[in-house]
Amino acid sequence: MTDFATRLTEGTRKFGPLCVGIDPHAGMIPDLFGGDTPEGIWKWSQAIIEAAAGKVAVVKPQASLFERHGPEGMAALQAAAKAARAAGLIVLMDAKRGDIGTTAEGYAQAYLAPGAPFEGDALTVNPYMGLDTLEPYAKQAKAHGKGVIVLVRTSNPGAADFQSRIMGGAPLYVRVAEALTPLTERLMSPCGWSNLMMVIGATAPEEARAVRALAPKALFLVPGYGAQGAAAEEACSGLVNGEGGVVSASRSVNFPKAAANAGDKASWRRAIEDAILQARDELRLAAVA
Repeated sequence: MTDFATRLTEGTRKFGPLCVGIDPHAGMIPDLFGGDTPEGIWKWSQAIIEAAAGKVAVVKPQASLFERHGPEGMAALQAAAKAARAAGLIVLMDAKRGDIGTTAEGYAQAYLAPGAPFEGDALTVNPYMGLDTLEPYAKQAKAHGKGVIVLVRTSNPGAADFQSRIMGGAPLYVRVAEALTPLTERLMSPCGWSNLMMVIGATAPEEARAVRALAPKALFLVPGYGAQGAAAEEACSGLVNGEGGVVSASRSVNFPKAAANAGDKASWRRAIEDAILQARDELRLAAVA
């Protein structure tokens, strides 16, 4: 199997940079699927996957929104990841793991090892305990063609509390991006992009461009488009001729108004597909503008 960066690049060339989130928010799962229960979030996730397959290349399950249902919720996450990969979708597991030593190794084995219980194609990780905490993920990625998605500049308002603090003449997020250069090179793919991906929020387009200048070969995962307020042009500011990453949308494609008013699964499916196609086409145009 080709590596993560190659598959993601090929997929975005075909479909554009939209990544469909799978975010089963509390109280928002339609009764059509069983409501906010473990069975309901699994059936709803499966329906989102079916609606996305063949229209986008990438999906991103949010682990915490499955975890809140305990073991049954984690079983739903496991089933969703397997179903998405079986449907030919690239799975970014959004779990934002971060710890040291054997604890990090455990997370890496749980999410990135072949046959892992929650296997995805890439995993979001937090670097703020130091570069050594990224090593177990890097080893799995190197050995098995996986991706490592590192938080650099996130899209939430509180990101400025720490990430924008000046350290040695530059913001902390810049220092993190600089420190990731050796790992970016180590995880380079034959396709010309690295299997190291950086989270760069769509709500800070100038900062995205600054990080792109520092990390020309890193893939970007860009949250903040849609419900969080960033426009397509802002979200694509760190891409390069339409390549170099994906832009995630969750609530805007998981819970569009038309789907909330759907009285049956067929109407709900049409509403979800319309929302996905609208976001996909908007981002595809913006990415090459």
